[in-house]
Amino acid sequence: MATRPGERKLQILQVLAEMLQDPKGDRITTAALAKRLDVSEAALYRHFASKAQMFEGLIEFIEGTLFGLANKISAEEPDGLKQVHSILGMMLSFAEKNPGMTRVLIGDALVNEDDRLQARINQLHDRLESTLKQSLRVAATASAAAGIRSEDAPKTDEHAAKANALLCYVVGRWHQFAKSGFKRKPTDQWERQWPLLL
Repeated sequence: MATRPGERKLQILQVLAEMLQDPKGDRITTAALAKRLDVSEAALYRHFASKAQMFEGLIEFIEGTLFGLANKISAEEPDGLKQVHSILGMMLSFAEKNPGMTRVLIGDALVNEDDRLQARINQLHDRLESTLKQSLRVAATASAAAGIRSEDAPKTDEHAAKANALLCYVVGRWHQFAKSGFKRKPTDQWERQWPLLL
């Protein structure tokens, strides 16, 4: 039975993501991927020019999912601090539901792969930080409109510092999850830690 166009490509990415869930974190070869799919390596290269392109496919999925959800949260939630809370919670939940993708997010799966892949993950982190910073600005604008004294309102550089600290928290939870063999869930203690992050 023939597969529809794009279906085999998606299947390759799904199996690659599954293989990345191995707690031992062994490097994935195209030979091992082909064996798992019960196809030849040549069959893989009919859909992807290189292994780097396969990882780029995973990164595109991650970007599309994370930023699609973050944009939805920002559009539907007017309160900036609630936006930040929801976006952070979404980032932690995404990793928990997608352990293999977590190894891509922290760069662990990209060691010894094409340098441009790590650069793309770094850009993704920068964009997530910018998204958090924008929500913090929304919160500050609301505080100003509510009549909070200007000396009590956060300064612009404080938004950048806080967004960076929040992203570092999330990336740290991702690392802990991956390095524990996916035992220490990113969402564990999240609601109790949120007030401490504020």
